[in-house]
Amino acid sequence: MFPASVLRLDSGLTFIHQQIPTTPVVVADVWVRAGVTLEPEPWFGMAHFLEHMIFKGTAKLAPGVFDYKIENGGGVSNAATSYDYAHYSLTTAAPYLADTLPHLGELLLNAAIPDDEFIRERDVVLEEIRSCNDDPDWIGFQALNKSIYQHHPYGRSVLGTEKELMQQSPEAMRCFHRTHYQPENMTVVIAGGIAQQQAWELVNCSFVDFAERSNCPPSPKVVEPVITGICRQELCLPRLEQARLMMAWVVPGVEQLRTAYGLDILSVLLAEGRTSRLVRDLREELQLVHGIYSNFSLQRESSLFTITAWLEPENLEQVEYLILTHLDNLQNQGINEQELVRTRRLLCNEYAFSTETPNQLTGLYGYYNTIAQAELAVAYPHQIQSLNAQELQQLAKQYLSPQNYAVTILKPC
Repeated sequence: MFPASVLRLDSGLTFIHQQIPTTPVVVADVWVRAGVTLEPEPWFGMAHFLEHMIFKGTAKLAPGVFDYKIENGGGVSNAATSYDYAHYSLTTAAPYLADTLPHLGELLLNAAIPDDEFIRERDVVLEEIRSCNDDPDWIGFQALNKSIYQHHPYGRSVLGTEKELMQQSPEAMRCFHRTHYQPENMTVVIAGGIAQQQAWELVNCSFVDFAERSNCPPSPKVVEPVITGICRQELCLPRLEQARLMMAWVVPGVEQLRTAYGLDILSVLLAEGRTSRLVRDLREELQLVHGIYSNFSLQRESSLFTITAWLEPENLEQVEYLILTHLDNLQNQGINEQELVRTRRLLCNEYAFSTETPNQLTGLYGYYNTIAQAELAVAYPHQIQSLNAQELQQLAKQYLSPQNYAVTILKPC
């Protein structure tokens, strides 16, 4: 049973609320379907840049007033942009929500995006891009993504590039904002020490005066990624102390959630904890890697299953071969009940630990409602427990082919 209430405002905005009487804290998290996937060419990087500009004020609200209100009440605010969404959250004591949520609503609905602030903030984003370009793991993952999603927004950096940002204008950003920051694309999630009626009234008065709708150019038509054979690339980076081996498989998006949960199990079974297959074999016993990690990243349209190892360059070929051998064993010899019980317990415990605070709950509900529907957020533990060894073995055969994958290698120069 879904523990929160899901309501719809007359405007089309979705409101989700869960009262937690034992806490004096309230978290309001606003999720917007306005991520990288909706950026038209050549406005790449626009969604993330707009996240910065949202806080630069409106015709009614001067820059800095929102931050002052939040901090003066001992609260904090945050924001993030991804491929499928942008979201903005504030955490505060319950009595202060009435003083802060209307300001957040005003910023999101009526961002002014002043020309002078646009130029100043662009320098901040450009510095963020330069900083990321000094991170070898970021460089490697971007190169891996680009090799897989060659004609899809998931292959671009969320930040955009310096060249792309320099081509953007305040007028274009206002158009993007007024096209996508509209009620049917927004979910407001409130959890914590506030009753539903009070939260409902606050949302109703804070998210009412939306900017006049624009129609920005459509995003480019995407091509579903398919990996045929082994897509390999090597990068040589200066000042790199350890080599990186990054391997990836394209797997289904949110439209196949049960498959996604199964792949989550396989990821943990392979490389989470000292007793997982890859960690035990390659790090603990053979000592061929300094570290190894597997990850399943659920996305709306298409997901990635990745395995990343940190190792000495001379071990690259052997480690890649051994990883493929483990995948082959997984597909042909299956999974024993003991390791399946361990993996299920680990994932269900992680889920329980990630749903303890108002901040965690608003993130969980908002994310699911943005890429699918909020009620699916609580189905995870049941689905994890219901997947059996045979089903997981079949998923490994279907999606984790030793003959079809992408690999990016980073080597010291």
